[in-house]
Amino acid sequence: MTDDKTVPQFPMARAAGCPLAPPPELTRLAEFDPVSRVRLWDGSTPWLVTRHEDVRAVLADPRVSVDATRPAFPHTNPVSKARDTRMKTLMQMDAPEHTVQRRLLTPEFTIKKMEALRPAIQRIVDDLVDEMLAGPRLVDLVEAFALPAPSQVICELLGVPYADRDYFQGVARTLVMDEGDPGKALAASEQLNTYLENLVLERDAEPGEDLLSALTVGQFRTGAMTPHEIATLGQLLLVAGHDTTASMITLGTVALLTHPDQLRAVRDSEDPAVVADAVEELLRHLSVTHTEARRVAREDLKIGGRLIRAGEGIIAVKSTANWDHSVFPDPGLLDVRRKPRHHLAFGYGRHLCLGAPLARVELQVVFGTLFRRVPTLTLAKPLRELEFDENAIFYTVRELPVTW
Repeated sequence: MTDDKTVPQFPMARAAGCPLAPPPELTRLAEFDPVSRVRLWDGSTPWLVTRHEDVRAVLADPRVSVDATRPAFPHTNPVSKARDTRMKTLMQMDAPEHTVQRRLLTPEFTIKKMEALRPAIQRIVDDLVDEMLAGPRLVDLVEAFALPAPSQVICELLGVPYADRDYFQGVARTLVMDEGDPGKALAASEQLNTYLENLVLERDAEPGEDLLSALTVGQFRTGAMTPHEIATLGQLLLVAGHDTTASMITLGTVALLTHPDQLRAVRDSEDPAVVADAVEELLRHLSVTHTEARRVAREDLKIGGRLIRAGEGIIAVKSTANWDHSVFPDPGLLDVRRKPRHHLAFGYGRHLCLGAPLARVELQVVFGTLFRRVPTLTLAKPLRELEFDENAIFYTVRELPVTW
C-alpha cells in the first residue's frame, strides 16, 4: 500500500492546457500504479482503479456494491454524500432491487425504440439550428443548442412539459453541482420529486403515450409503486437524460472544432456510419463523469493483483480506462475512424447506462447535423479562455461562445 504521506488527493485537476484529457496525475497512476490509494475530502483512502481491464472487472463484479449508504463508500465531497445517501435511485441500488426496477425500464430504452425516435430528434435539432441561424451570429452554444436539444428529447419521452424547462433545468443544475450547501441539493431533489409526483397524478387521471404514463398505469394503478417512487425514477431519467448528453454535445463540439481534420471527416461525409464511429470515438476520448464510478467491496476480491478487502471503497476511473494504450493505441489522439467498440463511457455490467441507446441516437443526429448545416461554425473564444466546470458530477464548459 502507498505510504499515507504520498497518497494523492481525489478528484484531481485537469491540466490547463489540455482540458479535454484526463487529469495528468490520473494518467501517471494508470501507467505506474494502476491500483492504488487516493485520499478524499473526509480523510478516507479508497482504492483507485485506472486500467481498462481492471475497471471493467470492478464494474462487472457482483461482490462490488453501489449502495452509497454503506460505510466506506467513497463520497467525493459533502454535497455528494448528502445527495447520494438520501436520494436512492437505480444508480445506488444493488440486486435484486436494482434488477426489478431496471426491468421496468429496459423495454422502453431498446435500440429499436430509440431508433424510432430518430425523426423526432432530427426535427428538434433542425428547429434549434434554424433558430440559431435566424439570430445573431454569436451565440452561447450551450444555451442555444447543447442544453435544449436533449432537454426537449427527454421531455417528450418522459411526458414532462418542455415549457417548464427553466424550472427543472435550474433544479437539475443544483442537483449536479458538487459545491456549496448540501441542504440545497436535497431541497432541490425534494422539489423536483414533488413536481414529478404531481405529473404522475395527472397521468393517472389522463394517461398519454409517454413513459410517465406507462409507469403510472403499469405500476401505480397496480399498487406496485407509489407516485413518490415513480417520481424518483423519473428524476433520475430527467436529470441524467439531458445533463450528460448536453455535456457530451458541448465537449464534443469543442473537440471537433479544435481538431479541423477530424471535423472535416464528420462534416463532409454522407455516410451515417462515419458519424456513428465519430460519436463512439468522442465518447471514448472525452470524459463527462468527473467523479467516476464509485463502489464499495462487499467481499474480499483481487483487482490487478491487489487484494481489496470487504468494506473498502473503490473508485473505477473510466476516463483513464478509455485512454488505456493497451486497448486503444495512441489514446490521446482523437481519431473519428478508430471504431473504439470497447470503450467504457457508458459503464459496463449490470449498471451499464440504461439510456445509452438514446444518447447514441441523439449524438449521431447532433453531430451529423450541426456541422453540415453550419459548416463555418467556429469558437468565438480561444480554447485556453473557456471556463471548464470541475465542480459538478458532469464535466463540461459553462458557456461555449461560437460564431459562423
